[in-house]
Amino acid sequence: MNRFLPSSLLGQVMLVLAIGLLAAQTVSAVLLYRASEDRRETAIVSSIAFRLIEDGARAGGGQRAERRARLQALRREGIRPDRRRGPGEGPALSRRLRLGVERSETSPILPSEERLTGYEQSLRDILQAQNLVAGDIAVTRRLAGDDPFVREQIVDRPRMRTADWEQRRILVASVERTDQAGWLTVRIPEPRRAPGGIATIVIQTLVIFVVLVLLLYLVLRRITRPLGLLTERLTDFSRRPDQAVILKESGPSDTRRLIAAHNAMEARIAALLDEKDVMLGAIGHDLKTPLAALRVRIESVPDETQRERMADSIEDITATLDDILTLARVGRSHSGAEAVDLGALALSVVEEFEDLDEPVSITNHPRVVATVQVTWLKRALRNLVSNAVRYGETARVSIYSTAEMAIITVDDSGPGIPAELLSDMLEPFTRGETSRNRATGGAGLGLTLARAIAEQHDGTLKLSNREEGGLRAEIHIPLGG
Repeated sequence: MNRFLPSSLLGQVMLVLAIGLLAAQTVSAVLLYRASEDRRETAIVSSIAFRLIEDGARAGGGQRAERRARLQALRREGIRPDRRRGPGEGPALSRRLRLGVERSETSPILPSEERLTGYEQSLRDILQAQNLVAGDIAVTRRLAGDDPFVREQIVDRPRMRTADWEQRRILVASVERTDQAGWLTVRIPEPRRAPGGIATIVIQTLVIFVVLVLLLYLVLRRITRPLGLLTERLTDFSRRPDQAVILKESGPSDTRRLIAAHNAMEARIAALLDEKDVMLGAIGHDLKTPLAALRVRIESVPDETQRERMADSIEDITATLDDILTLARVGRSHSGAEAVDLGALALSVVEEFEDLDEPVSITNHPRVVATVQVTWLKRALRNLVSNAVRYGETARVSIYSTAEMAIITVDDSGPGIPAELLSDMLEPFTRGETSRNRATGGAGLGLTLARAIAEQHDGTLKLSNREEGGLRAEIHIPLGG
């Protein structure tokens, strides 16, 4: 599932905010729709209550004045019959249809009909607020054509008949009387919902959602764009630390301070690297000159055995110094990379060892083109082959490739390395052989240098023990870079 989620900070924040806004807008839309339905229900119940009280006021008797006073109170509270014609209603079922209040000994609502309990409770609350006591209250919904009282009214008054009156829904509210036996029943057409009401709420919700998401995107883009530029600069600086670039400070104040701190750090690191190069150059010059002079002076030593040992020691010191200086220069080379055939490059290195009668062979060298710094990659491959010959007696080189990676392997037939020491062998001055004699192992910088060269190419160096015996060293180099 994670592969379908955005990986960038902007994408993840926008996704979370979009989901939150969508949820909030959905809740808001539901509440708006519910409020609209509540207002519609209140209008319907108020109309029913008004009809009941109005009918009582017309009936006369000692309670007539009291009922008229209640009607006036209802009007002051904003409760009045809605005699306006609803959308799509014909005149026969709206203003022109004035169905009387039915008086009956029993409720005309059948037990099999669905009771609208919400309407019943709202009607009871209104009647109680007017100090009117009612017995049982029943409200249901039915088609006008299924109601006998309505059919009788329509038959007696044909002018109120319309083409679809039988299919119109009406609300039937029946109230049990407490002053005497019997029921009062009111029928009113159920008003249709305004056309486009739900569509209006949906469109309003979507417009607000789109506007908010767009504004959030612009704000977040202002924050994340400088961070993206800073990330690109850090990636480039890790590859070429000798090239310091001052980024423009942009975005919010926190981001600007971060970019300013990075600019200061990058300038300081570049200055330190320059000082290091100058220092190493001076050390190399100051050490190699006396070593060369010492090499001349030992020629005067009469003992040939001692003279050879002294010359070997000087050569070891010189070679170690070259390795240290080379390791320090990896990543600071100004030579450009070029596209080369790795199979041909590996074959040329193998031929160098074959000319020295070393047991080195190449078993697989297909054409695999990668962009590399040829001098450095040859140096790394030479170090791996030298280690294989030194510790494993033979070296076999192979080239493989995948869709994204080129792999150069060097296998030997030696005893391998204990698994817990494999990672340590890539550290400087770490060797499987304990002596510091270059003939038996050198200073322990070969694998470290090979790893540094692989990392300079955005690759890796891996060591592993082969199941059939021996050690395998692999240089992984990304293709297309």
